[in-house]
Amino acid sequence: MNFNLAPITLDDREQIIDIFNHYVENSFAAYPEQKVPYEFFDLLLNMCQGYPTTTVKDKEGRVIGFGMLRPYSPISTFSQTAEITYFLKHGFTGKGIGKTILEYLIAKGKEKGITSILASISSLNDGSINFHVKNGFTECGRFKGIGRKKGKTFDVVYFQRIL
Repeated sequence: MNFNLAPITLDDREQIIDIFNHYVENSFAAYPEQKVPYEFFDLLLNMCQGYPTTTVKDKEGRVIGFGMLRPYSPISTFSQTAEITYFLKHGFTGKGIGKTILEYLIAKGKEKGITSILASISSLNDGSINFHVKNGFTECGRFKGIGRKKGKTFDVVYFQRIL
């Protein structure tokens, strides 16, 4: 499959939020219970300011995935640790795109001095858990029963990859 990586821009707003909202409505991969407005994009960009971001676009320029690193904490003591977020458009999983995003963000994170990446994953999201384990992340913490969505309680599981 042909695709290109490019930093997230304001022009990607609607496509990124549409991808995110698919997971809001249909899974436990995105935590909100209801679709987020397009203005939520501004919050995402603000959260990852100064950190690597990327979109994955097909040959027609449509966003088929996105990813970003953001600070784990605003306290400088933790400046070498980042949290990762990424989502793929429905129907594009299992094609190596997620791994491409991960490798890109790791490389750019290393350039920024990041030595550890954390991923927060719902315990009901087996696909993401398996993806992270397969790509060198290890479970490092679990907050039991702190999430509730669609009438189901879930754990928030933290995974870590040391770079």
